[in-house]
Amino acid sequence: MPLDRRIQTLFGIDLPILQAPMAGAQGSAMTIAVSEAGGLGALPGAQLTAETMRAELSLIRQRTAKPINLNFFCHTPPAPDAAREQRWRERLGPYYREFGIDPAAPIPSAGRTPFDATFAAIVEEFRPEVVSFHFGLPEAALLARVKAAGAKVISSATTADEARWLEDHGADAIIAQGYEAGGHRGIFLTGDVGNQPGLFALLPQVVDAVDVPVIAAGGIADARGIVAAFALGASAVQIGTAYLFTPEATITPIHREALRQAKDDGTALTNLFTGRPARGLVNRLMREAGPISDLAPAFPTAGGALAPLKAKAEAAGSGDFSSLWSGQAAALGREMGAGDLTRTLWSETLERLRMA
Repeated sequence: MPLDRRIQTLFGIDLPILQAPMAGAQGSAMTIAVSEAGGLGALPGAQLTAETMRAELSLIRQRTAKPINLNFFCHTPPAPDAAREQRWRERLGPYYREFGIDPAAPIPSAGRTPFDATFAAIVEEFRPEVVSFHFGLPEAALLARVKAAGAKVISSATTADEARWLEDHGADAIIAQGYEAGGHRGIFLTGDVGNQPGLFALLPQVVDAVDVPVIAAGGIADARGIVAAFALGASAVQIGTAYLFTPEATITPIHREALRQAKDDGTALTNLFTGRPARGLVNRLMREAGPISDLAPAFPTAGGALAPLKAKAEAAGSGDFSSLWSGQAAALGREMGAGDLTRTLWSETLERLRMA
């Protein structure tokens, strides 16, 4: 099978394997390990302050000279909505009483910082080889600063229309994110996730719709998925859930054990934890309050009222109120270092390609 090597050339990487940026589940250690192994390691910025991001990037630049991907969200923060927050707290009231939590206590912040001028300055300072965005692209002036710093720009598309929009607005490559993928949907042209296609229906249509190279994401955890993505026109793959099994992942022991027990039908899209649809392992809250609820406040504020419930449940050894992000292929995960996983995935892919 002839391989499309445009992503390797565009990013300057040896292997067409991208580690998905997973906010709250990893730090610089995973980024370094994957990039050193020849893939493209990613650092998620959505939950980092500017100071923390600088510290992480400084560490990365000290430990690897290989290309990296710095990732940002580019959503618009919602206006305060006290009535909606109150309705959400009322829905969670029985759980508060169960755990002995004061329902009138102040709600902790649950923010995720969108890309702005402060983060653009960090891009200009550290000059990551790739900058990726979720939920579309930032405004033109900010995007121009990223490109002027020398970064290649990528973003996620969940439909062919979103892929065309991204190409028209300056993306150098596009991530085709299938319905199977863990974590937040990259959806941005509509709020409807009910008709989003799976990866192997989406991927060839995105490849046909755009001229830039396409990266496949969603439900890929081993060489079989990688080879299938290549056969459908992908130039590279982006893998997330499989990297959650590595020691570099910073997930809780509760999350790690839930992944070990995961099944193909054990996840669902939910907006309960952040206000925006994301795929995670089904738990008590998702079964009883959702998984999709109109009561959940707008992204990213829904998690604030859940924070004390999460803390109480996790202290008791339960993930009933935690966002246990996972794609549909978690059962294929293997426990090994992030660098070893990257190299193993590629060696097994080459073996399958030779057998084809």
